[in-house]
Amino acid sequence: MNRVIHPIEQESFRRLRARLDTSGFPPLTRAVVERVVHSSADLEYAADLVMDEARLERAHAALHRGAPVVADVEMVAAGITRRETVCRLREARSGPGLTRSAHAVRLAYEEVGPGALWVIGCAPTALEELLTLDVSPALVIGLPVGFVGAAESKAALRESGLPAVSNVSEKGGSAVAAAALNALLYHPVSTEETL
Repeated sequence: MNRVIHPIEQESFRRLRARLDTSGFPPLTRAVVERVVHSSADLEYAADLVMDEARLERAHAALHRGAPVVADVEMVAAGITRRETVCRLREARSGPGLTRSAHAVRLAYEEVGPGALWVIGCAPTALEELLTLDVSPALVIGLPVGFVGAAESKAALRESGLPAVSNVSEKGGSAVAAAALNALLYHPVSTEETL
């Protein structure tokens, strides 16, 4: 089923591309960069995001084969369109040395197991917890926001060697994390991926 693109979105992307040349990026990287910039109106993301095209290709294929999608908070889940997500924040409880977001990651992992796409846009502690588990993800979109722990948790994600989309700075958030996942959802599936 093809996605119908509203004229406002078409014009927004036209203006984005007039201000930011994304033609040098590989296809999926370009899709993620453009969708994140579109969601934030922040052109600096083009230089701030870190990802690998080959890993995006594998994640894209897994996503379109039905791999589970896990969101750290309901705002991320709400921003992901055309796909059901797992978000266990409502059931999660905080405790000594454990935030609700970190507990929600544990609960979600118990539900989905390995091979999921994880979308973390709010809590650095959720990303930190994810890195302690043996999740074997298809992809981790690690874009938590904040002045305490956000940049550090994203650096730890990059150092982990897991397939990831992250950024270097403290900025991030639910909208940009959801946008990165939506970029992979909206990008066409090639015939090679369906084999």
